[in-house]
Amino acid sequence: MGESLKVEVLVAEIGSTTTVVSAFDGVADGRARLLGQGAGATTVDRGDVVEGLEDALSDLARALGCEEVSWDRFLACSSAAGGLQMTVHGLVYDMTVKAANEAALGAGAVVRMVTAGDLTDSDLERIVDVNPSIMLLAGGVDYGERETAVRNARRLASLGLQVPVVYAGNRAARDEVVAILGERVHPVANVYPRIDQLDIEPTRREIQRIFEEHIVRAPGMSRVRELITGDIMPVPGAVMRAAECLRERIGDLVAIDVGGATTDVHSVTEGSEEISRILVAPEPLAKRTVEGDLGVYVNARNLVERVGAESLERELGFPPGPVLEAMGPVPKNEEERLLVARLTREAAATALHRHVGRTHHLFGPSGRMTVAEGKDLTEIRWVIGTGGALTRLSGGKELLRSVLDRPAPGMLYPRAARVAIDADYIMAAAGMLSRIDGEAATHLMKGSLGMEADPDEVSAG
Repeated sequence: MGESLKVEVLVAEIGSTTTVVSAFDGVADGRARLLGQGAGATTVDRGDVVEGLEDALSDLARALGCEEVSWDRFLACSSAAGGLQMTVHGLVYDMTVKAANEAALGAGAVVRMVTAGDLTDSDLERIVDVNPSIMLLAGGVDYGERETAVRNARRLASLGLQVPVVYAGNRAARDEVVAILGERVHPVANVYPRIDQLDIEPTRREIQRIFEEHIVRAPGMSRVRELITGDIMPVPGAVMRAAECLRERIGDLVAIDVGGATTDVHSVTEGSEEISRILVAPEPLAKRTVEGDLGVYVNARNLVERVGAESLERELGFPPGPVLEAMGPVPKNEEERLLVARLTREAAATALHRHVGRTHHLFGPSGRMTVAEGKDLTEIRWVIGTGGALTRLSGGKELLRSVLDRPAPGMLYPRAARVAIDADYIMAAAGMLSRIDGEAATHLMKGSLGMEADPDEVSAG
């Protein structure tokens, strides 16, 4: 075994349950290549995420046949210790609150609380209990209603929390909000500047910038900063960045990321013209939803209850309870693998069902009319599976195909999408690499997805 191996770029993904490090070369010339990966259990509960990172680095060295790994550049993304936790406060739920929520989720946040209208005393108590990393304040179209945002700024200031506040509301109230909240406020463009118009990208970028510069609360993360040569992104933000980058090359897509603590769905599509004409409210090009009750390890019991223990026993041939009691973050035997695969299917199906939009009928004086609400996925060309559960279990493609089958009437599911699996589990890492070179990141992802050829020539497999 060689003493040391130097790699061009190392990327660490510090997840809620598992830390994965990936080594790459060829990034500088746009032909990134995965050299190897190592994994370790994320060690928040031991008081220091660096321990899990060091375990993953040791595992990587073994995989590469050396005693230790060094690097030219080290990038990292993290969702440890709950990741980027936010509260969102706006005026009207279906307008500015929804727009602000979309911006927060698109940045990779876990939105713990959403309010509409004036903040109440109980709202303030709950904000203190949540103890968010960032608060997002919005409200009012530009030069429209402004008093609610100003009153809410005063109420947030009264809490005395030293938490950054992103203001993304009515520009006519901006100066007063800044005067109230002082140096901790970060004003950006209004997320809902006019009726039926979203502008979430400035807010999303600012949330990620604040996360990178100020907020990584997991124990030991300051030591991770000493190791890396760039900024730390939220893991979901990195996956969204990868999805947006990939969409430019292969067309509209949805990525389903089944993890140990959450299941996230990222879609990048404008939808069809037919549906856009009947949408009751605008949707962003890139949308993320996060389901905090659907992780296959942290929330495995909830998934068992969703399916039903008796149904699982009939389906799998063994009672799930004892298997669940002994199961860790990584399945160790065939029974655990079968159970995790079934829970993964439930998590993916439920998360996609919650993410996708639908049509329904309204009745008025002129008769019946059809309207659409939510994200239109009908034009999606690719459904991509990522995350530990989908990429490490066999049969991931078949599992995803079953998720797409037989949607309920009116659901705006993909009409004719093909399925691909992020076999190398590098989507988040590729999102980080895209900050260096978008072509290198795309080349890497296409290889992991089995798309080395033109995507149109790839079999549906």
